[in-house]
Amino acid sequence: MADLLTISYDLRAPDFGAPQAEIYRAALDQAAWADRLGFDAVQVMEHHGSDDGYLPAPLVFAAAVAARTTRLRIWVSALVLPLHDPVMAAEELAVLDLVSGGRVTLVVAAGYRLAEFDMFGVDFSSRAALADEGIEVMTRAWAGESFSYRGRSVHVTPRPLQRPRIPIVLGGGSPGSARRAARLADGYRPSRPELVEVYLEELRRLGKGAPLVPPSLAGHPTAFVSRDVDATWRAIEAHALHDTNSYVEWTRSQPGVYRQRALARPEDVRTGGGHLVLTPDEAVERVRSGRGLHLKPLLGGLDPDVSWSSLRVIEEDVLPRLDRPPGGDQDDATRS
Repeated sequence: MADLLTISYDLRAPDFGAPQAEIYRAALDQAAWADRLGFDAVQVMEHHGSDDGYLPAPLVFAAAVAARTTRLRIWVSALVLPLHDPVMAAEELAVLDLVSGGRVTLVVAAGYRLAEFDMFGVDFSSRAALADEGIEVMTRAWAGESFSYRGRSVHVTPRPLQRPRIPIVLGGGSPGSARRAARLADGYRPSRPELVEVYLEELRRLGKGAPLVPPSLAGHPTAFVSRDVDATWRAIEAHALHDTNSYVEWTRSQPGVYRQRALARPEDVRTGGGHLVLTPDEAVERVRSGRGLHLKPLLGGLDPDVSWSSLRVIEEDVLPRLDRPPGGDQDDATRS
């Protein structure tokens, strides 16, 4: 089953936006709101060394979200695994899974920003191999066995609540990542739709059945819902422009990375495709058609009051028309 109602946080706070502490407080309050109203999932992200304070510690923030929620699936999307010691990551993720009651799905990324690898002294050219090694190490660690890793004796306790392991989805943008996902992971989240077939073909070649977590594309358009579409566009334009162009700058010189188009003016975000402002009727239609509502309510340091105004419209004018019970359906812990 698809996650049709999701809410995401990277906690950017550029100089022209709301203060960082307000962004963090609002994000936790909004996660609790989404949990109460039956959203499917919350997504937390990771990048390092960003001038706008992009969330660098997703597992810490995910634990805070877990403490404020009871139902939402918590997607760590994505953990740039080559920048982490995989043994320590296995320990922290196990604790997160226990704290959350087994609600964690992990998306592993090899990473694409050279500056981040330089910051941590990690060889950029080894990132794919390090991601693969990290997945294998965490899987062994979560099995509860003692083993040797790079000459060190490893025994990770406690084990995660989910068995045999926390679901691992591999993110990527190349045919190689699709084949690695089929071999190592429980699902795949590509940046380009044509890679899904590469992934499924590799699963067939390996004699594997359907993946535990169905493949889903990264990069859903960010949606706001409003009774006054033009007014909401004016309120979010500068923040959406910052969000879009920051990613454009990061991917500009990185090989093999999907490149977005830079936007010249705030008003260009209306036609850029990465952000949507919908009427309540349009929002209902998106969910009923299976495209879903993927929210990033604090987009680019947006004032929390403006953010909440959109969420209240969703609560009052959209959710009552969707025939979804409060709290959602959390029986399937591997939904994508």
